[in-house]
Amino acid sequence: MFIVGVAMPFSLRSRLAKGASWNDALKHILTRCLLLFLFGTGLHCVYSGKLVWELWNVLTQLSFTILVTFLLIRTPIRTQLIASLLLLLLIEVLYRAYDLGAPFVKDQNFGSWMDMILMGKINPGGGWVTINCIPTAAHTIWGAVSGSLLLARNEEPRCIIKTFVISGIIGLVIGHGLDLTGITPIVKRISTTAFVFASGGWCLLSLAFFYWLVDIKGYRKWAQLFIIVGMNSIFIYLFANVLASWLREFVQIWNDGFLVKLGIGAEALAVTNSIFTLTCMWYLCYFLNKKRIFFKI
Repeated sequence: MFIVGVAMPFSLRSRLAKGASWNDALKHILTRCLLLFLFGTGLHCVYSGKLVWELWNVLTQLSFTILVTFLLIRTPIRTQLIASLLLLLLIEVLYRAYDLGAPFVKDQNFGSWMDMILMGKINPGGGWVTINCIPTAAHTIWGAVSGSLLLARNEEPRCIIKTFVISGIIGLVIGHGLDLTGITPIVKRISTTAFVFASGGWCLLSLAFFYWLVDIKGYRKWAQLFIIVGMNSIFIYLFANVLASWLREFVQIWNDGFLVKLGIGAEALAVTNSIFTLTCMWYLCYFLNKKRIFFKI
């Protein structure tokens, strides 16, 4: 959620520089969000092996957070930050208004109640809720603000890193403070405000570190391993969710045939199978990269 927000100012600047208007960019974002929503809901049909109406997939969530962030991206940074805090305040109020005494009980909270209204079911995988898109929109907004700072010509790199570090520490203090004092627990699956602040803090600190390492110090070659995957991120995400199980079974046939005879145990074999599967998926991205084939929406 966060890193998608970081990329948005870069993507928008590039699109506008190529002659697109703001309305053109808006149409593109609307199309992208629609496709993300369809991909997300479609994946749930793949998981279930039948047509279902489920909204828990991260792509479905992103279709909301990206649109909210884009509509705010031209406003002053202060406005964007206030909007993100209002979203967190809203979700906090909604959960507590639903059950003031026990607002965050698994499958018995406001998010699960909304899922019953939206889908007639609660998440069978353990507590995920659709309205996570509201608080996690703050992550995408914070990412967009960070991306705008990285693009700002009048900002010194040292000041940018300082801003990220201080903001990250503040996020950690607020998030873990809410959790340790018992006000609001850190719960990822319902994306509590404590979780958003704490995870957002770690995102900011990570961004500060890698900005320092790659852009300031110039250590870039190692990142090529991840850039190759990132250039086709939507493709490899869909591939991993649809075909990775088949690939894993294919790899396992060969590994079991050779490695079991060498006396390798079941746990080591499982790790080996995962490594081989990930390697095959990475090479697929590498092949597409070499052929200059990029899947974009």
